[in-house]
Amino acid sequence: MTIENLSSNKSFDGWHKQYSHHSDTLGCAMRFAIYLPPQASASQRVPVLYWLSGLTCTDENFMQKAGAQRVAAQLGMAIVAPDTSPRGDAVADDDGYDLGQGAGFYVNATREPWKRHYRMYDYVLDELPTLVESNFPVSDRRAIAGHSMGGHGSLVLALRNPDRYTSVSAFSPIANPSNCPWGRKALTAYLGGDAARWADYDASLLMCRAQDGVPALVDQGDADEFVAEQLKPETLEAAAAASGYPLQLHRRDGYDHSYFFVASFIEQHLRFHARHLGL
Repeated sequence: MTIENLSSNKSFDGWHKQYSHHSDTLGCAMRFAIYLPPQASASQRVPVLYWLSGLTCTDENFMQKAGAQRVAAQLGMAIVAPDTSPRGDAVADDDGYDLGQGAGFYVNATREPWKRHYRMYDYVLDELPTLVESNFPVSDRRAIAGHSMGGHGSLVLALRNPDRYTSVSAFSPIANPSNCPWGRKALTAYLGGDAARWADYDASLLMCRAQDGVPALVDQGDADEFVAEQLKPETLEAAAAASGYPLQLHRRDGYDHSYFFVASFIEQHLRFHARHLGL
């Protein structure tokens, strides 16, 4: 698979690089960013944390605002951040910020006009890691994390594929999309109105029935304007209690939904993943 380098910036003796490529899974050009720590070389392949961003975001939000590179460089951990959806003139879109381009919800759409391009679940699970592991000095040891819509995506991917990830974490995830306005709108559009089909993309429902799973860390700010109506962290807590899932969920006093919150606790998340990645 051919990739095109769009930018390169040295950071903490490693490199932040942005690439574009044609995605067969999504049927369009896609962009992703990768941070390669100084330990990454032809003789040393490093593990990868995949970061999934939230509504309206691209690969740039996390890489430019979270301040993760310093600790990733210390730990010897690569970070890969894809875009949040397919994009382009031929890709279906919606006037709302919470559906269509910038709002892929990390699902495989089954309904028109979305199903041709909106297959972010498969893209993150299979195509992107294959591309990254084929082109960069990284290993197949993977962890996954995300924020808001990306927190939903990271939890769903890890819960459904515990053999693919060593650990999962999330900031302010949409924990129960079947039961919140953002989730119901997106899941109805992408999957149809039968709510039974939504269960495979609902972290709380998946966690409630999980038989085993990778360790999970979630941070939620109690000053988050979306916490009660959209995020519903209590549903994750109830699910973990019901199934005995290895979940740590921290409620952070005074923190909101912004990247100020993510930047405040990203070091703890990276070190959490480093332990499970064997670093």
